[in-house]
Amino acid sequence: MHSLQLTPLAEDVMKKRYLARNYRGEIIETPPDVFSRVAWVVAEADRLFDAQASVGETAARFQEAMTTLAFLPNSPCLMNAGRPLGQLAACFVLPVEDNLESIFQSLKDTALIHRTGGGTGFSFSRLRPAGDTIFPASGVTGGPVSFIRLFDSATHLIDKNRVRPGANMGVLHVSHPDIEAFITAKRDRSLLCNFNLSVAVDDEFIACVRKDCDYALVHPRTGAVVARKSATRLLRMMADSAWETGDPGILFIDRINKANPTPELGMLEATNPCGEQPLLPYESCTLGSINLTRIIENGTVDYQKLASLVYLGVHFLDNVVEVNRHPIPQTEEWSRLNRKIGLGVMGFADMLILLGIPYQSERAVQLAESIMLAIKQAAETASAELAQKRGNFPGFPQSVFQQRGIKHRRNATLTTVAPTGTISLIAGVSSSVEPVFAFDVQRRIAGEIYTDVHPIYASYQKAGKTIDPAIFQTAWDISPDWHLKIQAAFQKYTDNAVSKTVNLPETITPDQILDLFMNATTMNLKGITVYRDQSHPDQILSACSLKNEECS
Repeated sequence: MHSLQLTPLAEDVMKKRYLARNYRGEIIETPPDVFSRVAWVVAEADRLFDAQASVGETAARFQEAMTTLAFLPNSPCLMNAGRPLGQLAACFVLPVEDNLESIFQSLKDTALIHRTGGGTGFSFSRLRPAGDTIFPASGVTGGPVSFIRLFDSATHLIDKNRVRPGANMGVLHVSHPDIEAFITAKRDRSLLCNFNLSVAVDDEFIACVRKDCDYALVHPRTGAVVARKSATRLLRMMADSAWETGDPGILFIDRINKANPTPELGMLEATNPCGEQPLLPYESCTLGSINLTRIIENGTVDYQKLASLVYLGVHFLDNVVEVNRHPIPQTEEWSRLNRKIGLGVMGFADMLILLGIPYQSERAVQLAESIMLAIKQAAETASAELAQKRGNFPGFPQSVFQQRGIKHRRNATLTTVAPTGTISLIAGVSSSVEPVFAFDVQRRIAGEIYTDVHPIYASYQKAGKTIDPAIFQTAWDISPDWHLKIQAAFQKYTDNAVSKTVNLPETITPDQILDLFMNATTMNLKGITVYRDQSHPDQILSACSLKNEECS
């Protein structure tokens, strides 16, 4: 077994968020203990399908992959496996129907999920608009935004003083009569601090923007057209708000549903908090990421090693579905029905640096497609082999796979590119498929500020090597369109979606963001999120080099 090599920042993050403590708050395990604990709990699922399974061998493989930082699961798995909560999934979507019983049931379910470290997403599109009559009491409703504020306030109370703050995604369809109030809801900085917002736009809306014509707003309860608004003006409003606050993002909801593996079981209306995981109501998904810097051998990509990590990741995540303890029975039922998993990547920008490839280049796009295609193919084979031993996912008869003549599939979805915020810190690599934010950076973690120098950059400095600006590109050196090209390259072979933030300089204009939104409509993306530097007073990352200041 290899020894665990963590950066000082990674060690600190592990202490603050993952290491078990006794009732006095004293740490009672080490980072290697975490990976051993997780590996054994997850490996035990093998015994459910084979009484003679060598759980020890499986646990050793899982532990080795995590200890070498080649593969890591999502944070709730690291936190909760083998501990009392036992809730291992990262993402949940809950329904919000147009009645108080549903709204407050989902509010309760949110509390139960958040206390286990899970994040939640909701579509508020079914709620009647503000000012609409409530029968039989003859009162009027405050509309979707008022209820999003209710969920936001509850999240703040639930998560107060916890190390993993609650995260939510609120989605509203662009045809909702309250869409303008939703688009501008976060311009008041004191509101919705625990929510990301995304507008679900359909193909008809995009067509209306291109024709510069009006788009119908439809009452969700009656189905009646209540107004017509300029589609271009609505998109411009989204661009203005995104420029000011970073919200809303955009979900291309028709494209999301074209990739829905189980359309007979329902339409996809919402995603997890970072937008990469569309889910049906009550579904959850467990995520894991492969560290791409670990598949480089002698200056080339070792695709055989990548495939072996994919096989391990699919096995691990399918086991997680089996051993996960759900906070509410409905999420267990739906999660087992479709057994969705999301295997993704981290360290892509670092991989490019190690290979001498600029992030903003066609070579990077080609490598992104090649990597994700290899992951997709290996994951499909691994899932099929698991299905032959363990059975297809129960929702298989209602899936597109049966219609396509596919005989074996253990999981309705296999791949997701998640943001990997904390686990990439543990691995000491760049997050997800993002460019390096900055090579000298201040991070805000759990209310504390940390100085962080990029490990490869630091090693070059220490060795006196030449730092080539063409290779050591930061998010600020990448033009917005190239951000989207990399996102599209990964999306091409990803079942779910790609969490990708287009980081923009402070000097960007709302018109440029509008143009970026329009460019995204042509690229087969499932969503787009932008963030203008310094548009939020408490942003998590700040580049010292951008400000000509030392990190202190």
